[in-house]
Amino acid sequence: MKKVHSFKFAAIAISFLALSCGNATNNKKEITDPDSKTPKKPLREKVLTASEQKALTPELIIKALTDGNKRFVSNDLTLRDHSAMVRDGAAGQYPKAVILSCVDSRIPVEDVFDRGIGDIFVARVAGNFSNVDILGSLEFACKVSGAKVILVLGHESCGAIKSAIDDVKLGNITSMLSKIKPAVALSSGFTGEKSSKNPAFVELVTKNNIRNTIQTIRSKSPILKEMSEHGDIKIVGAYYDLHTGAVEFL
Repeated sequence: MKKVHSFKFAAIAISFLALSCGNATNNKKEITDPDSKTPKKPLREKVLTASEQKALTPELIIKALTDGNKRFVSNDLTLRDHSAMVRDGAAGQYPKAVILSCVDSRIPVEDVFDRGIGDIFVARVAGNFSNVDILGSLEFACKVSGAKVILVLGHESCGAIKSAIDDVKLGNITSMLSKIKPAVALSSGFTGEKSSKNPAFVELVTKNNIRNTIQTIRSKSPILKEMSEHGDIKIVGAYYDLHTGAVEFL
C-alpha cells in the first residue's frame, strides 16, 4: 500500500512540476520579442530636462501625443524603468503638456498617450470643464512649469454629459453640471432625439463641451490667451473612443 501511495504522490508531483514549467514558459513568451529569444528590458527613458523641454514646439508635442495614442491602440506601449524615472524626476519637472480629462476610470490618461513619469500634467474633473481652480492649475502648468500644450480630453458615453442632458439634481453634482449645461444649449440644433439615450446626441454635446471648455480657458485666463496668441502654447481638444482607445483630435 505504501508503495502505491508513494507512486501516486510522485506522479502528481511530476504533473504539477510540468504544469508549473509550462506556465513559466508561457509567461516568458509574453515578455519576449517574437524575433528574439532575449527578454525585453525596460527602456531607460530619461525624464525630460529643462533644455529639452525648451527645444520642443507645441506641434512636436501634439505629434508625440498622437503617435503615443497609436501605440496604445496597437498594444505597443513603451516599456519604462519606472524606478529609475522616479529617482531622475525627484529634482524637478519639465512636462511637455497638460491634459484636462474627465474623472472616468476607463481612461488612464498617461497610458492613452504612452507617456511616462514627468511627461505630462493631468487635471481631472467630471465632464472635463474649466473653473477657477482648473484655470489656476493650467496656468501653473504652462506659465510656471513650461508645458506647451493644453489638451481638453472628452470621451464617449460620458456620464457627466448625460446627467447634464437629463438635468440631474443631486447635491453638489447640480452645481457641477451647470458648467456643462452651455454645451447642451450649443447642441440645440440637433435634428434627432435630444436624449441621453441617443449616442449621437451625447457625442455632439460632448464635443461641444470640449470646444466650450477651450473657449472658457481662453476667455477666463488672460495669461493662457496671451501665450496662445504668441504661439508659446497650443490649446486643443480631443475625443476618446471607449471601444477602441483611439483619440480623435478636434
